[in-house]
Amino acid sequence: MGTGTSRTGTSPTPPSPASVADPGHPPPLFPPKAGPLRPFSPGFSRRRRPDAAGARLTLGVLGALLVLGLLGLGGRSWDWRYRACWGFGDTWSTGTIEDTAATGGTVGTAAAAGCRGAGGAGDTGSTDGAGGVAGTVTLWVLGALGIRGVVGALLGRGAPEVLRILGALGTLGALGVLGVLGALLALLPPPASAETFSAMLSVRGALGAERRLLRRLRSYLRDESSRLRRLRRFYEKVQELHEDPEASVDNPLLAFSLIKRLHSDWPNIIYSDEATRNTQALHAGLREVEQELPGAEDLDGAAKALMRLQDVYALSVQDLARGVFQRAGHPPLYSPGRRASLSADDCFHVGKVAYDTGDYYHSIAWLEEAVSLFRLSYGSWNLEDRSSLEDALDHLAFSYFMAGNISHALSLSMEFLHYDPSNQRVSRNIAKYKKLLEMGTGASASPLQRPNSTHLQSRDAYEELCQRPSGQPAKKEMVWIQPYVALYHDFITDAEAETIKGLAGPWLQRSVVASGEKQQKAEYRISKSAWLKDTADPVVRALDRRMAAVTGLDLRPPYAEYLQVVNYGLGGHYEPHFDHATSTKSPLYRMKSGNRIATVMIYLSAVEAGGSTAFIYANFSVPVVKNAALFWWNLRRNGNGDGDTLHAGCPVLAGDKWVANKWIHEHGQEFRRPCGADPHD
Repeated sequence: MGTGTSRTGTSPTPPSPASVADPGHPPPLFPPKAGPLRPFSPGFSRRRRPDAAGARLTLGVLGALLVLGLLGLGGRSWDWRYRACWGFGDTWSTGTIEDTAATGGTVGTAAAAGCRGAGGAGDTGSTDGAGGVAGTVTLWVLGALGIRGVVGALLGRGAPEVLRILGALGTLGALGVLGVLGALLALLPPPASAETFSAMLSVRGALGAERRLLRRLRSYLRDESSRLRRLRRFYEKVQELHEDPEASVDNPLLAFSLIKRLHSDWPNIIYSDEATRNTQALHAGLREVEQELPGAEDLDGAAKALMRLQDVYALSVQDLARGVFQRAGHPPLYSPGRRASLSADDCFHVGKVAYDTGDYYHSIAWLEEAVSLFRLSYGSWNLEDRSSLEDALDHLAFSYFMAGNISHALSLSMEFLHYDPSNQRVSRNIAKYKKLLEMGTGASASPLQRPNSTHLQSRDAYEELCQRPSGQPAKKEMVWIQPYVALYHDFITDAEAETIKGLAGPWLQRSVVASGEKQQKAEYRISKSAWLKDTADPVVRALDRRMAAVTGLDLRPPYAEYLQVVNYGLGGHYEPHFDHATSTKSPLYRMKSGNRIATVMIYLSAVEAGGSTAFIYANFSVPVVKNAALFWWNLRRNGNGDGDTLHAGCPVLAGDKWVANKWIHEHGQEFRRPCGADPHD
């Protein structure tokens, strides 16, 4: 499982259902729906062509919406400046110039001058907010004319002259009212980003949200338990009356009590305000943390992280689901103090994420495990489960069909009908499977090949290096000669590492990579990063001086980039890449200081398993050594890139990996690392 047999990892092509379908009939196979199990399906009305009389009004509305958008965007421009400071994907960013690697630093320093952590006092957008509010007065004046003006605008040519004038003013008024809404929109906080999975700092932050929910649930259980105890006392009292032969309604007091109970006591109990208040308090607790909760993207990202760990470290799904991190015939990669396991519903979700993307190699393995676990617990119900044995069988059957194994798809579908005999879609699929098998199609299936979604040519070597035991290296500086790689132990102190993580933490944003001239997120890089100028804190300045002393290079701007601090996420990794630019068209050259001549990477934390730095072509890996600094030359002395520096950050199997990167450029180093006599060196 650790390596693939092909570079692209394509699955065998299933037989074409249309080739055996009767003419005029729909396609014969009916897969389970992709996406969430309970999708929201909004209704759509037919689109009508606007008549000529409403054309002006339509254009007016469109214009108003345009103004609203511009005002809203202008009012929220602080958010875009904030993003530009910290590398959220803008070309002006100091942290988004990428060339098959993470880049950034001095490009766009003017834009970053006012950013906290980049050397300034911080920009909270108060000026923009004040401007938006100040404009509200004028907009409300225009808005006051809006109601009368809209009437004039609708009356058009048939209106008196005064109304037509008011119509023109009314148009401005309508825009003014919408502008007010735009100004108010500008005051709202930016939406929460669904990026919990891409940095362990965010994952740990989610623990805080769950703790608050636990406190709310504890209060709810306490209040409900008290209410239910009173309810039981009421039940026992009434039940005792019904069981007592001496308790007769002939007694006027008992008759009165019966009538009162039925008139008021029973409705009060059934429609209890207390129960409603308890439930509302629980709902309020959820709303308080709603912005902090992971989104669908996070859940999918976490599922893909488990599949990544499964692949890179050659773990079986069965072992992984049981909390065993061990390859067959090898010692455990990670032995947690408390073993956790995945439920059938957990395994189903991981398999469904693969299923929804057409990755049947992974969907089959995870759905098989889900089916096995659901079979063991069939008949019982868990409050947190959103899926069932039938769901798992349904998706697994179609996954096998798409993989070309029709006989197994038929077997699973028959089992599905045992639990849900009235399902017509699966019944039709069974008929088609049988017909395909009668024709001799799909009797045997080729082994599935693992997909290579990032088209990584060096995948096998990368994974083999990641799987190597990461014993502590000897306490010496030289790690490798070609490429030159040195490890400096105890390069920083624990206190310095914590200071740097604390400075960067509030400003972490999803790491991006270059795609031509643009920057975008990528599955082959799962982490968050932030940039720190040497003016951010004396610790950063001291660290810069220390790196300059050890490397003998000039780290003053613009000869080196700012310090990049990276926190890896769940299964966080960075597939093989170069730190230096491999093309003269790279945006890295906008810095006007040449290519990246060297890299210093500081390990700010320890991890329990995984996370090694693997040099692919040189065929060695360096484990994470807390507080140590790894140094290597990216360029040869002749200025060409050193191909042996192709390296990767292996997925973090367990732990919280933080690193700090310092990229040093070739300009300014002419007399510190001069060219050699050999032009090929």
